[in-house]
Amino acid sequence: MIKPILCAIGLLSSLCACQTQPQIVTQEQLLGTWNVDVVVDTPAIYNSPANIVFSQNGQLSGNNSCNQFFGHYVQQGSRLQIATQGATMKACIDALMAQEAKLMQAISLVKHVDISDGKLNLMSANGDTLLRLTKHTG
Repeated sequence: MIKPILCAIGLLSSLCACQTQPQIVTQEQLLGTWNVDVVVDTPAIYNSPANIVFSQNGQLSGNNSCNQFFGHYVQQGSRLQIATQGATMKACIDALMAQEAKLMQAISLVKHVDISDGKLNLMSANGDTLLRLTKHTG
């Protein structure tokens, strides 16, 4: 009786150990271009140009689905603050304009960052994932 229980506990422990745990993002990992995959629980529009570029010295830029934006960021361990300072103002199709508005709102709420399963997660103060991004490899 005890042997099957011990085997079950060992199996469950092994399965739990295999799950990917969120990792604190280093400055070096954060730098570069990240393509937006998800905006507040909604998958990004297929072939959307939405991306965020984290540059040296806290500079930030990107495409918010329709327009270019720029600003700055401050990272301290898992804490991340983003402040956009400006953006172009061209019009696009309604779907991209809606995604752009949602993305810019999400960016303003970012307080934490981590990497999980190779994805960059930008999160709110209470830990909700606002943006999920994939490192651009091109």
